[in-house]
Amino acid sequence: MSAELFVDVAPNELTIALLENKRLVELRKEQSNVQFAVGDIYLGKVKKIMPGLNAAFVDVGYEKDAFLHYLDLGPQFRTLQKYVSQVTAKRGAPALHKLKPENDIDKNGTISQVLAVGQEVLVQVAKEPISTKGPRLTSEISIAGRNLILIPFSDRVSVSQKIQSPEERSRLKRLLLSIKPKNYGVIVRTVAEGKRVAELDKELRTLVKRWEDSSQKLKETRAPGLVIGEMGRTSAFLRDLFNPSFHAVYVNNQHVFREMRDYVELIAPGREKIVKLHSGDVSLFDQYGIEKQLKASFGKTVSFKSGAYLIIEHTEALHVIDVNSGNRSKSAADQETNALEVNLAAAEEIARQLRLRDMGGIIVVDFIDMQNPDHRQNVYDKMKEAMASDRTKHNILPLSKFGLMQITRQRVRPEMHIETTEKCPSCLGTGTVAPTILFTEEIDNRVRIVVEQLKLKNLTLWVHPYVYAYLKSGFPSQILRWKWKLGFGIKVKPSDSIALLEFKIIDQNNKKVDLK
Repeated sequence: MSAELFVDVAPNELTIALLENKRLVELRKEQSNVQFAVGDIYLGKVKKIMPGLNAAFVDVGYEKDAFLHYLDLGPQFRTLQKYVSQVTAKRGAPALHKLKPENDIDKNGTISQVLAVGQEVLVQVAKEPISTKGPRLTSEISIAGRNLILIPFSDRVSVSQKIQSPEERSRLKRLLLSIKPKNYGVIVRTVAEGKRVAELDKELRTLVKRWEDSSQKLKETRAPGLVIGEMGRTSAFLRDLFNPSFHAVYVNNQHVFREMRDYVELIAPGREKIVKLHSGDVSLFDQYGIEKQLKASFGKTVSFKSGAYLIIEHTEALHVIDVNSGNRSKSAADQETNALEVNLAAAEEIARQLRLRDMGGIIVVDFIDMQNPDHRQNVYDKMKEAMASDRTKHNILPLSKFGLMQITRQRVRPEMHIETTEKCPSCLGTGTVAPTILFTEEIDNRVRIVVEQLKLKNLTLWVHPYVYAYLKSGFPSQILRWKWKLGFGIKVKPSDSIALLEFKIIDQNNKKVDLK
């Protein structure tokens, strides 16, 4: 598998597209000044305690208060609060490895036992604002690196379950236990498999220094305020995705190009040349055919193989996907085999759509009915295989007797939505197409500018036949009034190729007069 990353930088927006074997599989579109992203750490202030929910609403500067549940406080919450109070009260920040830990909070306790209204609390964004909801917070602070995730106020070392070898898991755990400072926990990521101690130690020191530098920032921050911002969006994407299959990263901005090249040089020395700067008159996404894939991949209906297609509907509570065979050109010998072929192909496309649209929450898939239990198991296995590369936490249930598959997928940011429809050129989306006085006035103003200001003569005005009939009706007609005022050199002609509320002015050289 070959992977390519495309970064399109616009003045107010950043779009990141990931292609695997030339197929678009992930897309991120964010405002350049985005705030409250996953990973951002804030000093917030408790605004309201909700005993019934065992949670609190915290002001972190967003228009709506963020949500912090008791179970997201973390066992070491008292130690965290002790550290925050010492940093904000004293001139010098205490060294974390010298801090005496407090007792863990009771996992079955209540929110009112540890929080009070007006209390300042250090929190991290776990889920971005979605729809009408504010951010979801956690007080289990973590700082992610390429190979490691640093967890202050903890002493545990955990190794990714995706590392299969027991010997490698044991090696990494012993290694990190020997080099990590006291009161720091570490999660070893999958990409750390096979890494040497020097590389891991260097990254660990970098993460610890980043946390220690935040202490000074915390001392100067007034709640609500940002303490640590997540790293650049492009670098964060590379941090989580980069692997040997990457053979090109295209960027159309000089500053972001340098940032990404430096980051690739840091995490994969010698491979920084894969980062390439795009220039030219053709846009980056048009040059590599990504724009076409965007239009084909988003929308309510998605075609995927030999005439088969998906219908994707979104509700407040869940997403519904319906699989249809359509007018397949390659139908199998019998209905059962045909249903199996369509469902297997649909499973691959559904897995791609979930990643591409970043659909989260509950997804219900209505596959084509199959009577053979082995076929239903094949579709279930295919879906698990297709979603194995999805980094987002998910759970897949086998098909029910009604042919429904239930999938849950973690939702940490709003679903990606690309508008694939355009306004009608005739009514501009109003739904009203009858010619109006305002429309004739618009034509009249354009014609006056051409004749009186541009001093052009022998003009031809092309309009829709219906509009032509409207302009020609009555006495004196609108066409005749134009000729009396502006000269008889103006001709009005109907054309079926013209949209209903569209017109063109052509000069004597048969060139369109453009007034923009």
